[in-house]
Amino acid sequence: MSRILDRIHSPEDLKTLKVTELRKLAGELREIIIQTVARNGGHLAPNLGVIELTLALHYVFESPHDRIVWDVGHQCYAHKLITGRKDRFHTLRQYGGIAGFPKRSESPHDIVETGHSSTSISYGLGMATALRLKKDPRGRVLVVIGDGSMTAGLAFEGLNNAGHQREDLIVILNDNEMSISPNVGALSSFLSRKMTGRLARRLKKDIERLAERLPRGDQFLHLLRKSEGLLKSALTPGMLFEALGFDYVGPVDGHDLEGLIHLFQNIREMKGPLLVHILTKKGKGYLPAETDPETFHGVGPFDPQTGKILKEPGPPTYTEVFSRTMLRLARMEPRLVAITAAMPLGTGLKPFAREFPDRFFDVGICEQHAVTFAAGLALEGLLPVCAIYSTFLQRALDQIIHDVALPNVHVIFAIDRGGIVGEDGPTHQGQFDLSYLRLVPNMTIMAPKDENELQHMLYSALSFPGPVAIRYPRGRGVGVPLEDEFREIPRGQAEILREGRDLVILALGHLVPTALKAADILEKEGISCGVVNARFVKPLDEELICDLAARSGRVLTVEENTLLGGFGSAVAELLLDRGLRVKLRRVGLPDRFIEHGSPSILRERLGLVPEALARAARELFEISS
Repeated sequence: MSRILDRIHSPEDLKTLKVTELRKLAGELREIIIQTVARNGGHLAPNLGVIELTLALHYVFESPHDRIVWDVGHQCYAHKLITGRKDRFHTLRQYGGIAGFPKRSESPHDIVETGHSSTSISYGLGMATALRLKKDPRGRVLVVIGDGSMTAGLAFEGLNNAGHQREDLIVILNDNEMSISPNVGALSSFLSRKMTGRLARRLKKDIERLAERLPRGDQFLHLLRKSEGLLKSALTPGMLFEALGFDYVGPVDGHDLEGLIHLFQNIREMKGPLLVHILTKKGKGYLPAETDPETFHGVGPFDPQTGKILKEPGPPTYTEVFSRTMLRLARMEPRLVAITAAMPLGTGLKPFAREFPDRFFDVGICEQHAVTFAAGLALEGLLPVCAIYSTFLQRALDQIIHDVALPNVHVIFAIDRGGIVGEDGPTHQGQFDLSYLRLVPNMTIMAPKDENELQHMLYSALSFPGPVAIRYPRGRGVGVPLEDEFREIPRGQAEILREGRDLVILALGHLVPTALKAADILEKEGISCGVVNARFVKPLDEELICDLAARSGRVLTVEENTLLGGFGSAVAELLLDRGLRVKLRRVGLPDRFIEHGSPSILRERLGLVPEALARAARELFEISS
């Protein structure tokens, strides 16, 4: 039996379909997305929730002349399937395959490359302004933003500016959290569709023109507008958006294809800033995802029949060890509190939230606020642990500098997903944190060599002065035993793991075991190679590093961070400042954004495996000869 999707090669092909065929196509897209994500992993619930919305947008508007900007971009799978990438969709998130987020090099329909939330309104306003200045008659600008993304300050800044500038911008609020009763929702949907039709718009303009000619017409017009506003605010949350300068439409059923199409046809020619409030259900059409949208937001491979997540046996992940350690520490230290920015599951803080609900704070997608909020807690004597992914923490750099480091308050940053993240690609790789934190005064930065050292670092961080950052990778630990008793790690003290005469490898974080394997390779070749677990990027163990460098004359630094300004740079600066003439080679991430793919493939390609480290070490001997 032929699929309707087989006839869809671009959004233009959608326009030949009847609504009944579009509904069937929606079912086909759901099945393909479920089966592909079950195999490759990815963002399931968000994508299943916007299929009808995606079809309606492409059915009515003319992408790419009409710019459709997806906030975050983790809901773009249906968009990719109908914009010429269905034949490659099986490669989703695989190395060399199509990306899990919009990517401009893949298609002209991917307007911007996104992966962080709340950027769409500002992007869209800039585009709408540029089209007006260029006097370009082609195209509208539409942004699709979720209710979670709307909590961030950047989204409100964009809304405020857009309402002020009065550009032609359509903001589609994809609301998959707010609960509205069926009757109110149906009535509101009816009102929105009728009140945005051409006849209704023309009638409204005619009444306004008539009122202007009447005696005291301005008072009548004010009363008319006030009545309309009262009706809207009684039934919908539109008052907020209208106060910001937007015309408000909604809420409407985001899974009613025919209704969405009529609505978009009605608003297509409307001028000025417009907010369309769409109600959708995360995970729509797949019961496990509908029941547990948080788990199926971003998920690894799973059984599509049962929804059971497929996990390979092995040691606990670093996130799991962080989660358990936080519980142990909280039972010991009543001042300890935990903060996350809309990632309680991803950061491992859900168990903490259950046991200590009064000491847990999920502030939403507001990393800047999370950091300054943590500073306020610390100023009053509490011990806040702010758990945020590396790639998202970079959004709060000013708050780290100005609100935490400048007053030198004791905030602990638990930086998950430091280094290579993998299939989510360049917007999510944690490749910059060591560099952007190193420049901050008063900051302590450390990285554990294994999961056991992670728990000791968390314990030790409670007694360190000022701001402390602990960065650890995504994925499973090494498999070492977890000691029952916490052990204090002296601030700034490295650890010699292996003595060597000819060369010393200074390794950081989870690449320490990789460095030890490289030393084994070199030892078989007759090269005596020492290995140091650096532990700290700031402060460095300066005396130990300089002593070992002076004795061996050759230093190899290893890190999973960009080489610009990272751990290797810190070592190079130290050796230069001390006037030590040694052979130095730095291994880390190159000065480019790292593509998507499995972490194992990426590390091999980037030279972060034992054989590659051994080759880099040999080059130090070639230089010296």
